[in-house]
Amino acid sequence: MYIVTGGAGFIGSAMIWRLNEAGIDDILVVDNLGSSDKWRNLVNRRYRDYIQRDVFRKLVEEGRAPTNVEAVIHLGACSSTTERDIEFLMENNFHYSQAVCRYALEQGARLINASSAATYGDGSRGFSDSLLTTLSLRPLNGYGYSKQLFDLWAYRENLLNRIATVKFFNVYGPNEYHKGDMKSVACKAFTELRETGALRLFKSDRPEYPNGGQMRDFVYVKDCVNVLFWLLEHPEACGVFNIGSGKARTWNDLANAVYAALGRTPDINYIDMPAGLKGRYQYFTEAEMSWLERLGCDVAFHSLEEGISDYICNYLQKPDPHL
Repeated sequence: MYIVTGGAGFIGSAMIWRLNEAGIDDILVVDNLGSSDKWRNLVNRRYRDYIQRDVFRKLVEEGRAPTNVEAVIHLGACSSTTERDIEFLMENNFHYSQAVCRYALEQGARLINASSAATYGDGSRGFSDSLLTTLSLRPLNGYGYSKQLFDLWAYRENLLNRIATVKFFNVYGPNEYHKGDMKSVACKAFTELRETGALRLFKSDRPEYPNGGQMRDFVYVKDCVNVLFWLLEHPEACGVFNIGSGKARTWNDLANAVYAALGRTPDINYIDMPAGLKGRYQYFTEAEMSWLERLGCDVAFHSLEEGISDYICNYLQKPDPHL
């Protein structure tokens, strides 16, 4: 059995799609559906069972969780970078992850844990997934801090040679539709263009970056789950690993890719950055991805233009945009 926590979420449901593509459907989905539309991400997928997040944690802590587990892909978390309830983040992202990690290792199962590029903070310490960098990071928000705490705990407990913990950069693609304000700009841009005919981006308040020139490492969700699947097939690959394209691109590049996919002429309006983001906004991210070559991971990544085109033409413009 494979367990995917956060399995109804964005990357989680995409991971189930990748497992299904490989002919695997003996999957336990763990999530907290509530009254959200996340359930739609599961409609096209094949899996054995679903267990609510808190019920699963109770089963784990009481020693009653499933046995004979091949792998646990732990993607469940509160991923909102604006979440202010730090107690919730500590419990849901940090302590829950500790419990899942202990459970997976007790089962002799492969554990892949989702960390985040939010741990890199303002980027002043670089974007290397080396242990030296990992131990020195200073996240800018509670979400990033909760993810950093798990990585530090895994280091102190000498677990980084037994698990893989991955740091996703700016992921976009199908099945993110339930995420509200946390949807990718690619998804928001498609809706905005369809409704208004124009696209808005934040102005820059740093002279070294022009308006729309702020840079991110945008990575397509299909590439992310292909890397996760490679890690499943290579349990000897342990430690902290970035998952990004390895190439920073501007918001203007992304906007132009969206316009190109729709066959339209760019029309971009620049608006002031909200006061709440100032001082906590990342102007540059770029995953250091040398581990791919070092470990022989041969996953081919989409360019930004290729990924945006596939997303828009094969999903967003279709009656059913889900994987």
